[in-house]
Amino acid sequence: MKNNAPPPLDIRLMNGLASALFGVLLVMLLGAALSHVLQLPLFAIRGVTVVGDVSHYNAISLRANVMPRLKGTFFTLDLQDTRRVFETMPWVRHVVVKRDFPNRLKVQLEEHRPVAYWGVEGDSRLVNSFGEVFEANLGELEQDDLPRLNGPEGQSAQVLATYRTLQPMLAPIDLALAQLELTPRGAWRAQLDAGTTLELGSGSTEALVARLERFLKTVTQATARYSRNLAQLASVDLRHTDGYAIRLNGVSTVEAADMKKVIK
Repeated sequence: MKNNAPPPLDIRLMNGLASALFGVLLVMLLGAALSHVLQLPLFAIRGVTVVGDVSHYNAISLRANVMPRLKGTFFTLDLQDTRRVFETMPWVRHVVVKRDFPNRLKVQLEEHRPVAYWGVEGDSRLVNSFGEVFEANLGELEQDDLPRLNGPEGQSAQVLATYRTLQPMLAPIDLALAQLELTPRGAWRAQLDAGTTLELGSGSTEALVARLERFLKTVTQATARYSRNLAQLASVDLRHTDGYAIRLNGVSTVEAADMKKVIK
């Protein structure tokens, strides 16, 4: 009869260990082979396809500015790091990056859409349609007659929202906000396109709207009283409780003192 007794324990352990080592070696060889394949020049990123907003960029300019900063091949490239590289470009607000087999990237581009300047006169920063501040070459602006907004750091969205609320109120009398500022103390100050300084005071947006409405209801009659038009308003102070004060260009000192009285 044949002896079917199992091999000794030490033999079984040695066989198991050999099989495990062989498996590990096989996995390492496969990993090394795969790593080598993934690094082949065939899969090096060769081009970029750009879709979306392309007012300031195209595939050629992006490739020239971004490609040298990318690390990895089609398979090893970190898409989040790549997105951040693209978003360091001026005018670029947001990017979605996808792989396009075998060696290209597809980039969905969203550019900043400037709606106002930000900061003091001469500042090169801009505000986009989301109320975010960004920096770009002002020489590349397609529209240079933008209003100027200003305020404390982090308040750009609030300033833009207030501008969007107040500006339409002035349109019926052919005036526009050229500047709007939120001071560090929380007061609002504006300048109209005709050069008029407008002191709006502090408080909620509703309070500002109420003051401006009160002014707009009677300002035409107030200026006509002195044979002046709206373009000749030098300054307007809306901070009074029951009215407002105006100063007119070309009005004598005595008359100016009269006009600075609160109009109720």
